Amino acid sequence: MSYEQYSTALNAGRKEYRARLMKGGYPYLPALDEILSYTKVEYEVSLGVCEVPMELIVGTKTRGRTNSFAANFMPLLGTNTEFAGKWIQLYGALEEEGLRDPVKVYEFMNRYYVQEGNKRISILKFLNAYSVPCSVIRIVPKRTNAKENEIYYEFLDFYEITGVITINFSEKGRFAKLLEQVGTPKGERWTYEDRREFDSVYFHFRKAFEAKGGDKLPITVGDAFLAYITVFGYHEATQKTEQEIKKDLSKIWDEFLVLTNDQSIELFMEPPKEEVSHNLYRNLLNLVLPDNANRARIAFLYEKDHRTSSWTYSHELGRLYLDNVLPGQVETKAFDNIIAGENDLERMEQAIRDGYNVLFATSPVMIPASLKIAVNHPDVKILNCSLNISHPTLRTYYARMYEAKFLAGAIAGSMTASNKIGYIADYPIYGMAANINAFALGVKLVNPHAKVYLDWSTLKERRSGVLDNAEIDYIMDQDMTTPDNASRRFGLYHISGGNLDNLAMTTWHWGKLYEKIVRIILNGAWKEDDDAAGNRAINYWWGMSAGVVDLICSQDLPHGTKRLVDLLRNDICSETLVPFSGELWAQDGIVMNKPDEAVLPRDIITMDWLVENVVGSIPSITELTEKAQAVTKMQGLGKTQVSDI
Repeated sequence: MSYEQYSTALNAGRKEYRARLMKGGYPYLPALDEILSYTKVEYEVSLGVCEVPMELIVGTKTRGRTNSFAANFMPLLGTNTEFAGKWIQLYGALEEEGLRDPVKVYEFMNRYYVQEGNKRISILKFLNAYSVPCSVIRIVPKRTNAKENEIYYEFLDFYEITGVITINFSEKGRFAKLLEQVGTPKGERWTYEDRREFDSVYFHFRKAFEAKGGDKLPITVGDAFLAYITVFGYHEATQKTEQEIKKDLSKIWDEFLVLTNDQSIELFMEPPKEEVSHNLYRNLLNLVLPDNANRARIAFLYEKDHRTSSWTYSHELGRLYLDNVLPGQVETKAFDNIIAGENDLERMEQAIRDGYNVLFATSPVMIPASLKIAVNHPDVKILNCSLNISHPTLRTYYARMYEAKFLAGAIAGSMTASNKIGYIADYPIYGMAANINAFALGVKLVNPHAKVYLDWSTLKERRSGVLDNAEIDYIMDQDMTTPDNASRRFGLYHISGGNLDNLAMTTWHWGKLYEKIVRIILNGAWKEDDDAAGNRAINYWWGMSAGVVDLICSQDLPHGTKRLVDLLRNDICSETLVPFSGELWAQDGIVMNKPDEAVLPRDIITMDWLVENVVGSIPSITELTEKAQAVTKMQGLGKTQVSDI
């Protein structure tokens, strides 16, 4: 019987060997000694006996038996060889007695190479064993800037906290995200029970994922697992059976396809022009369908009350605008004071039960709940007001506010007497550095001698900043105020001798943005956007040319300055002027853009550096208030690939 098993294994080995050769790959097992011959080693350490997943055992320590196995650890030597006889004998012993002694392996870069026990590993892989006890010696390479090396050092930090070796990722930052999703407090190590629970749910997920064909995707099981628990929750996943996980996977398979795509986000830079055919189609529907049949029932989800939050107030104005501009076609309702992580899911579910089929979640902190709702209610259209979100089941929307900030900077630069201008920012999230830099570039356009002094309103400990600097004569502050907290400290204002004069205000026309998105829904173009994006996530990111942002100027602004603003606005709308184009220098003197190029939209969104005429820095997350940290965790500055339409 063992002879037949060896023949089957031999066929599998030769098939793998031929497949590798045809693809131009190396057909044998890799040898660690060869890898180490061109690698600098930091140190070695014994980990004792560990249960090692079979998928992570990829080669041998030395070249001695390398050519006896194909790259999948299946044998290559004929059935009449001494090697085959020993393999067959060991197969019988393993069937009768099981594995008595651990296999000796070396771990390098989270891959395992066999020192003693190659045939045992071959047999266990043939039997589809999940894991094997191994005596492990870890070899740690010296730190480098290579991506794989940085991911490995993140794994070492993760291992110190968890003791888990079963999971691996293909991108940086995911080990930390996993700990966050699991809910591990900073500085706290996992217990034995924590590890056992994790190993159990990960094992069930892996089986379900591979049964659905996940092993054919160019991502790791760890990548898929993190995407899964981001949607469904880690603790919820620990309570699910393998069959339940399979059902969940069917709902979010597009999420995994996004992970395989280098450009996972599709940016729609301009709203579609409303075609006559769509208008005719809608008018015909109005004639033949009942009044409510083609009406969009829209729920607006607010984190705060519009009377106390300028952000919520601006969206509430947008909701009221929508009611006025599309009478009879929309029905809207505001759901306010939503607490992320507490009642956001419940309030969204309630809105859906009440019959609302379009949900606008107006804060990035509602991204997790928005994603869960989008997965569980595919017939409901869910949109979150945020940038750079790579979930195809969830659409996001935002506006290119940096275009209006550029105009405000030009005003400040042309009018300052001290050449010291203040800028007060709030959250260090996607798009914020672009706003600051665009303002500073607007200043520099008209006044190369002026500096922009940066301050942050969301720091835990207030530092001496813009408001304390008596030499600063113009300040760019929050975009707008609220009804219950009237203040003149908004927009661009001049301050002198305690007097404050408002000169200009950057404004969000959320109503126009909502109108354009709702028309996409009413006109049937929603599906067309899906087709254009493919498996990528859709981000609507519109600007001044779409009328969704602008700069409102005071009547007291000098006539010549008003003309300058009008000229710059027209040039931006016609794309004659692109704020982020030409040679751009960062604070550290590095050239960030070439003279004859424009910065790509995806790089504007993820911009995490400041131009040379800005004085100040982007704060770390630990310096922020608790509220600001929550927003920054969802939308904090980072790098993700997006493509542009």
